[in-house]
This record gives sequence, C-alpha cells and structure tokens, in this order.
Amino acid sequence: MTILMVESHYHANITDMLVDGATAALDKGGMEFERVSVPGALEIPAAIALAARAQRFDGFIALGTVIQSGTMHFEIITRESAHGLMRLSADHALCIGNGIIAAVSEDEAQRMADVTMGDAGGDAARACLALISWRERLGLMRAPQ
Repeated sequence: MTILMVESHYHANITDMLVDGATAALDKGGMEFERVSVPGALEIPAAIALAARAQRFDGFIALGTVIQSGTMHFEIITRESAHGLMRLSADHALCIGNGIIAAVSEDEAQRMADVTMGDAGGDAARACLALISWRERLGLMRAPQ
C-alpha cells in the first residue's frame, strides 16, 4: 500500500513537526508513502483530487497549519480546506486523514503538532490507516475515478 502525504509549507517549522508524526505512524504501520508539497492549505484538497485520479494511492494525509490572523482569511481557509477534504472523502470514497491545524497562535500550533504533546500529524496518519482498514474489511478496493 502507498499513502500520499500532501503538505503545505506555509508554516514550514510546524509542518515539519506534523510530517515527523505522520512519518512515525506510517513507519510503525509498515506503509510506503510519497510526499508532495503545495503552497498552502487551500491547495491540499486539489492536490489530493489530482493524485486520486492516478489511482496509485490507497490513502491520503493532509498536513498544514493555518494560524488565526484576526481576518476572515483565517475563517475561509480553515473552513474551505476542511470542506474540500470532506467532500473528497465522502463523495469519492477516499481515505483521508486531516492533519491541517487551525490555531490561534504559533505556540498553540506547535503544541498541537509536537509528537510528544498533540501529535496531529500522527493522528492524521492513523485516521487514514483506520479508514483504509475499514475499506478493506468491507471488501472494497480503491475508489474508481
């Protein structure tokens, strides 16, 4: 099985922590994975949609960080990236672990990403693997595109 990890490096130091957690979880599960980087959280659903058409991946992990800025921009990015991932997951039967952090500060985001505290990246990887396992128990294959 191969998992695609799609990561936004808009807040690179935090994304690196998310990747560490996701990588550890995937290694523990014996999974192969590829990584691709996109500019921001809004591009993550599009990257997953494109990759799903290739039918090479069994699941996807979305990793990124959006930090509240006091503007509607934060609201739009967090809502639309989550909505995009949910639509892909539900409408196309894709196994997606959502590790896009929405935080009020960089400190909070770091705590959520840190593998010894929040481990949001590891949680996203484990969610993806749980969905893949459920799909297999149902006797289903990768979703056709």
